[in-house]
Amino acid sequence: MKRDERIVRLAENVVNYSIGVQKGERIYVECFGNSAQPLFEEVIAAVARAGGVPFYYRNDNAFIRDFLRNADEAQIKAYAEMHKGLMESCDGYVGIRGFDDIFALSELPAEKNALWAKCFWETVHTRVRLNKRWCVMRYPNVTMAAMSKMSLKDFEDFYFEACLLDYRKLGAAMTNLQKLMEKTDRVKIIAPDTHLEFSIKGIPAVKSDGKYNIPDGEVYTAPVKDSISGYVQFNTDSAYHGSVFSRIRLEFEKGRIVRASSQVNDELFQKILDTDEGSRYMGEFALGVNPYITHPILDILFDEKIGGSFHMAIGNAYEHAFNGNRSANHWDLIQMQDAEHGGGEIWFDDVLVRKDGRFVLPELEVLNPENLK
Repeated sequence: MKRDERIVRLAENVVNYSIGVQKGERIYVECFGNSAQPLFEEVIAAVARAGGVPFYYRNDNAFIRDFLRNADEAQIKAYAEMHKGLMESCDGYVGIRGFDDIFALSELPAEKNALWAKCFWETVHTRVRLNKRWCVMRYPNVTMAAMSKMSLKDFEDFYFEACLLDYRKLGAAMTNLQKLMEKTDRVKIIAPDTHLEFSIKGIPAVKSDGKYNIPDGEVYTAPVKDSISGYVQFNTDSAYHGSVFSRIRLEFEKGRIVRASSQVNDELFQKILDTDEGSRYMGEFALGVNPYITHPILDILFDEKIGGSFHMAIGNAYEHAFNGNRSANHWDLIQMQDAEHGGGEIWFDDVLVRKDGRFVLPELEVLNPENLK
């Protein structure tokens, strides 16, 4: 069967642009799910062509589910230590996540998922992988197409359009927004059932231009940890720990989440917020600008990049924009602000920056969709 040349281009972009593999470097390549094998194969080949040494590892949510169902805390910690050593020995990481059963982990009790987040994810990924060169992506399979309510062919076209965006051009276009965010003290967000105010003063802003995520397209920073006040209604459904949450609403006092609700799986949502003290604070604030991602597909990696959206993350802050918050969780929640979803305003130091999903400052208009496509 003839291979899709778009897969080859994507693999080359990830290896040579996102990770920048050099001769002799060890690259950890992890694939989730059988369906993602075509991209898995191309990434392995591209690493070898670049002179790197791939460590290729096949994983699956079903494997993780069956391990956690039968393992105790000591076994999970031992598993994490083994994988921590592998991650430490590598120069970069590529994660290809074609989850064939995205809800596999929903069969586990919340306590087991929390233990996995704390003992494995925080140990291996938060503490080690995030401090290396890394890139994670999805794979366009039947499961993702169904969640997106699209045919597989239409979803593949959507996927490759978003993933093969000219990220060098996007990176240049985001520079003014990055500079503005780094000069900003107070942020105010107004939208239906949303009135938030917080500071981002002194915290770096980072352009996400295809170096860590594919697809990409956001500029992120973090709120000063204790500065958030007000309330926010997120309007995009979210899948986390193998379960779906809907219409998540948060209320803050001095940066801490004091009241919270989800219209779906609220009991589980409350348990996630109680994972650790850092899960009651936010670790990220970002604006999404990918012009080819226009609607949510129940996948955070895509949804957080929706042009005209903003997102905030419950839990751990990234080292590149660190606000002091540590947590086993990092969960991005998205609010779309286009007119169709009720609109919204984002203000930086009492200046209107974006209205109804469109940038209104002349120096930022380059980030409106028609100027990026």
